[in-house]
Amino acid sequence: MTNSKLTLETDYFSVHALCDGVYAVTAKPGQGTWSNAGFVDLGEELLVFDSHGTPTAGAELRKIAESMTGKKVKYLVNSHYHGDHVFGNQAFNDTVIISTAETQKLCTEKHRLGNLKTEEKVMQQYLLKLKNQIRETEETIKKKSLYKQFDETTRLLADLPRLKLVLPTLLFEQKLTIIGSKRTVELSCLGGGHTPSDTFMYLPADKIVFTGDLVTENLHLPIYDPREFVSILETIKHMDIDTVVPGHGNVGNKDLCNTLADYIKFLIRKAKEAHYRELSLPEFITGYELYEEYKDWGGINGIQTNLSSIFNYYSNDVSRKKQR
Repeated sequence: MTNSKLTLETDYFSVHALCDGVYAVTAKPGQGTWSNAGFVDLGEELLVFDSHGTPTAGAELRKIAESMTGKKVKYLVNSHYHGDHVFGNQAFNDTVIISTAETQKLCTEKHRLGNLKTEEKVMQQYLLKLKNQIRETEETIKKKSLYKQFDETTRLLADLPRLKLVLPTLLFEQKLTIIGSKRTVELSCLGGGHTPSDTFMYLPADKIVFTGDLVTENLHLPIYDPREFVSILETIKHMDIDTVVPGHGNVGNKDLCNTLADYIKFLIRKAKEAHYRELSLPEFITGYELYEEYKDWGGINGIQTNLSSIFNYYSNDVSRKKQR
């Protein structure tokens, strides 16, 4: 098990010391933090992993990291392009921001900021949609997830007038090693499982990995490529690791990787069975019974979105086989 020790509480997050100079930052629900982060003492300066979901939370993250260590942030790593991991970037605009080229491209394409009034109107409409979903939903777990999404989006709306898109400036493809006087950090991208490009950070001497959303706890997170996702998780599982910091949820160990890999394999198996039986997508979704171990998992769309995406993913395989 991890030796995580709660060190500091703020309104936005909890800071856990994992070892001397390595800290996990776990998000508090509904505060605009939205996702986990971390910071690492390299020796002369700091490296921060992910920047949270709002400029306010990002600024709080930097302030706490620098005040706790007495050192300045030199590097910020963006694990992937999703806003809950990069919308705090502007608090680090004078640092070296690192990501893959694909993540930088997706940030540029997906997070274009238009007219403020228009953006505010779109977000207000989304909040209204969430409010209606909360009212209509009877499932306790789903309702809780919707409330959290509503609170997080409300925080982002409040920060919208000051939100600026700050892009990564140092790009890599598969691996980047940063050598500090105190420790070495290895950044790796083995492709895309959660998004088209997912970076994780490994501290070999400390046996710690920060995974971004390649690992989450009890969450129906979006799945971009199920086969590649499982492959990446298998690689992480075979590394010399004692502590896993997920993108969402509590700090843990390799059990987090095992649980998520089993979940994705389960979805893959069910989707393949459905294709073998020549079921349509509606028949597959309607006839599905949630296994006991996944019934309490969070996520505003539950398991249905992942069932659909993986069913469609394997539809392409079926189509190719029929064309041969």
